[in-house]
Amino acid sequence: MPEEKSEKQRRPLNTKPGQTSDSRTRQPYMHRNQSVHVPDGYMVVGLITGVHGLKGEVKVELHTDFPERFAPGVLVLIGDELIEDTITNVRPHKNQILLTLEGVRNRDEAEALRGHWLFVDEDDAVELEDDTYWVHDIVGMSVHTEDAQLLGTVKEVIFTGANEVYVVAPEPSVNQGKDLLLPAIADVVQKVDLSANLMIVRLLPGLLEE
Repeated sequence: MPEEKSEKQRRPLNTKPGQTSDSRTRQPYMHRNQSVHVPDGYMVVGLITGVHGLKGEVKVELHTDFPERFAPGVLVLIGDELIEDTITNVRPHKNQILLTLEGVRNRDEAEALRGHWLFVDEDDAVELEDDTYWVHDIVGMSVHTEDAQLLGTVKEVIFTGANEVYVVAPEPSVNQGKDLLLPAIADVVQKVDLSANLMIVRLLPGLLEE
């Protein structure tokens, strides 16, 4: 998502190679139950979550499976206004990274960027491998069991250390109306049909509240 696309990818099962979803309506990119505005023609690669130290470093939460794209000399686009800046230094920090940007020289300037998203041009997207999907390919999918029971619609993807989790907004009669959390693993996700906007899943014990 050209609009509402993140560079995070899914790798849950053995299906056809990953592809873009121009054949269907793209869904908003969701982050912690909030819709993220992504300018047309661009993709989310990170979120500035805070500052570090006094010299202008910013903390970045990665929204890409390709952290190597954050490297000295690389141009990034910041916020809805797509302000261009160049990375001068990058280093890991816990589960995030620390970026030094050419145009950010002190803590106050870094603080002003807190909460801003980082984008890249859609044309610069990394080519997908087999069995991988953009987040916007997954969000909005109709989720059914193997016996054709409609469970609901994927509304968000949560990124964990082990595997991703698909958050499904359930049908009223499913899971006591509570969000259904499906791990994106081959034992659960049996099929993803991009053209049909459909995901087929197998419910393992404990996933569904009766």
